[in-house]
Amino acid sequence: MSKTGFIAIVGRPNVGKSTLMNTVLGEKVAIVSSKPQTTRNRILGILTRGENQYVFIDTPGIHRPKNALGDYMVRTANASMQGADAVILVADAGYEISPVEQNVIAYLKSAGVPGILALNKVDLYRREQIAETIAAYAALHSFAAVVPICAKNGKNVDELLDECTPFLSPSDWFFPEDAVTDQPERQVAAEIIREKLLRTLNKEVPHGVAVVIDRYVDEKSMVSIYATIYCEKPSHKGIIVGKGGEELKRVGSYARADLEKLLGVRVYLNLWVKVKENWRDSARGVTDFGYSDE
Repeated sequence: MSKTGFIAIVGRPNVGKSTLMNTVLGEKVAIVSSKPQTTRNRILGILTRGENQYVFIDTPGIHRPKNALGDYMVRTANASMQGADAVILVADAGYEISPVEQNVIAYLKSAGVPGILALNKVDLYRREQIAETIAAYAALHSFAAVVPICAKNGKNVDELLDECTPFLSPSDWFFPEDAVTDQPERQVAAEIIREKLLRTLNKEVPHGVAVVIDRYVDEKSMVSIYATIYCEKPSHKGIIVGKGGEELKRVGSYARADLEKLLGVRVYLNLWVKVKENWRDSARGVTDFGYSDE
């Protein structure tokens, strides 16, 4: 009998939620960088094994919002928990419990949603330190399971998946057996370009960047992508483009390599950079770039 379930992955920014989902799926469906708040939208990752279909919901990091984009990201994370059959709280195995984790635990208690604690980055800490963290969480909440993991190298990720299985329910699958995400290819392309910007740009620039796919032409043997990178200040445009256009070429080269690997065909990538000042501070600006609750 087929079973399926929706499992939200939540936690503070930069704790490894997207890395965990990519590792579980064996595919790159969520972008990853060392900068907080890399994920902006809710992203579904789909894994079908045997008769079971797991639908993972990767969410933006829960944080104190500073602008309209931040407000949207926190609303998205909270809404994802509300429709889930279970919630994986990803926490750093060596960090003290913060208000973010406390708020997630409070939601689990009030809503009666099963919670699984995934303590990430266990490769960085001593066993005694990890045991102390586990004890601190156990004092706050009775989780359905506690699994120490390393999302980056896959340690105990299969065990974490096993702990999710009891929360699947008999149901027809929501997605085809070979599906790995609900994201259209245009959105995946935009996110991969943004990931390369996050990884190459100075600290003050990346969070003010949005990527819009203007044209996406699939010609079977080659995909042509025309994209515009929007930033908030003219000075940021200069940083993104770089001397003689070298920085933009570097971003394009990295993005093209990932896209060709993902799509399995040659990719022509054309990038432009434009300025839209302070777009993150405006609800209209946030919506214009595709960050909408609808």
